[in-house]
Amino acid sequence: MEKEENLNQDNTEAESSNENKEADKQSGDKQKENKSVEEKIELSPEEKINELEDKLARTFAEMENQRRRFEKEKDDAFDYGGFAFAKEALNLIDNLARSKLILESDEALKDTEALKKTVEHFDIINKDLISIFTKNNIKPIDCLNKKLDPNLHQAMMEIEDDQKEPGTIVQEVQKGFMIKDRLLRPSLVGVSKKTEKKDDKSKENKENLDK
Repeated sequence: MEKEENLNQDNTEAESSNENKEADKQSGDKQKENKSVEEKIELSPEEKINELEDKLARTFAEMENQRRRFEKEKDDAFDYGGFAFAKEALNLIDNLARSKLILESDEALKDTEALKKTVEHFDIINKDLISIFTKNNIKPIDCLNKKLDPNLHQAMMEIEDDQKEPGTIVQEVQKGFMIKDRLLRPSLVGVSKKTEKKDDKSKENKENLDK
């Protein structure tokens, strides 16, 4: 019986000790919080002014960054807003070029006055379209006899030509265009390569047969 009473007393003392520790902790946290508030309250007028100036400067910087973003978006919309329309409009030039080739390849029309006049009209329309595009900052890419540039050109074939340095554009399959400083569509081209010697080909074929 006496032993149980001692145990109960020990438990009561332990609980009391824990409660005191918790109370001390809460009291310490409250003192720290009060001290922090007091420190803020105790800021000098000069420190308060500096703090407000810093906040104001940050706000102005954020507003300026946002204004610049809006300006850039507005400029892009003005400069490239017709990008999709311009790309579709290039089909007119392509169709004119195809129609001209078809007519010039027609045996029945060759060397006729009708063909000559039709081709002249096609050329006038093509020049007018190019002029309209140019006024709107859409310009054809000049590619013939230039080195292949993957940023502007797309190689469709290789053509044997010992007169040109390998990788030089010797044929334009489809004209490419720029809209200001942005690629509207690449030029489809044929590039030069060195002529393969027959002896080398025969040797290569023989090696392949031996394998």
